[in-house]
Amino acid sequence: MKAEVISDRSIVSVDDGLQKLVNDYITQKQTALMQMKKGLLRKEEFLEDAREHIAAYYQVPPGLSEKLLKAFEEYVFGYSRLSPLIDDAGISDIRVVSHDCIRVKREGKRMDAGVAFRSEKEYRQFIDYIATKNQVNISNLNAIQRFTDSESHPDFILRFTLSMPLVNTYNEPYLCIRKVPRAFPQVRELIGRGMLDQGTAELLVQRFRSGSTLICGGNSSGKTTLLNALKETLPDDMAILVAQQADELTTRYHPDMMFLHSLPGTGESQVNYDLKHISIAGLTMDVDFFIIGEVKGGEALYLLNAACTGQICAATIHASSADRAADKLVDYAMYESRYSRNELMRMMDCFQTLVFMERYRVKQVFFCRGWNEERKELEYDQVV
Repeated sequence: MKAEVISDRSIVSVDDGLQKLVNDYITQKQTALMQMKKGLLRKEEFLEDAREHIAAYYQVPPGLSEKLLKAFEEYVFGYSRLSPLIDDAGISDIRVVSHDCIRVKREGKRMDAGVAFRSEKEYRQFIDYIATKNQVNISNLNAIQRFTDSESHPDFILRFTLSMPLVNTYNEPYLCIRKVPRAFPQVRELIGRGMLDQGTAELLVQRFRSGSTLICGGNSSGKTTLLNALKETLPDDMAILVAQQADELTTRYHPDMMFLHSLPGTGESQVNYDLKHISIAGLTMDVDFFIIGEVKGGEALYLLNAACTGQICAATIHASSADRAADKLVDYAMYESRYSRNELMRMMDCFQTLVFMERYRVKQVFFCRGWNEERKELEYDQVV
């Protein structure tokens, strides 16, 4: 592949050369980067293109060329200075507050990452690179972006939230990365990790198969981890559809499980498939079990309607306790509904099991007894 003509440059160090080479591929050579990302250009061909580019347009001292190419390979096929943090199985979340302030969550505890970018310039170049690599537009019309990289790492799906200085109080981008394990733990492993005991696990598996379940909690409380494990216990002869905003729910074993994810519109594009659209479509796809990864808006009404018509459903939602999960789902359903709040709450008795997660533990399990017409409220039995 012929490299574009770029003025000669003297390279005195690997770091110096790496910054210039990355900048070339972000600006003048995006096509090669995109072809590699889409699988149209093999890794070996991409690196050979980079080798030819270095030889043709850089002034490199003897012995430095291959070191520069190796550093470029690690940068492109990893995530630069964040790569060790992404590789670390004990780290679940990475937060870049500024170029010299990077925080991680390790086994539920937040701490300094022990790494940093050398400068604001290097950090901003890295942001431009990951946007290009993941085909994300970070113009002023798209100053807040959420995207997923499900290809780069063999062990994790990476979910990114990026906000640019246009909407930040300070003048550096904020970057948050959630690492979702591909080999997510099964129920037996969650028992071993202390998320729940054997009796609770057996109870939840049985309830999950026979009736609709709502799993609630705060951020990073273990909601998705539990839902991922429970859905793998469903029988092979059940057809399952999963609708989600980011590709966090996957399957390791089930033969009949489909996954749809939302596609947000941008300032330049009117293409938009949110969870509401996906949920409506999903309910026409002949499924036995319908799952929404996380309820955040009007899709709640379609989830609730599905559960009320006998479809077995499951979802996660943010709530402060098991019995408050129904209130939160109804709040979201009212965005799209002409039903009264009482009517929607009465419909919520179809969610027979409500689970509250906290600090990666099952803290509460409620069984719904039904709607009390006299008191105008749902009644529950707390079993955990």
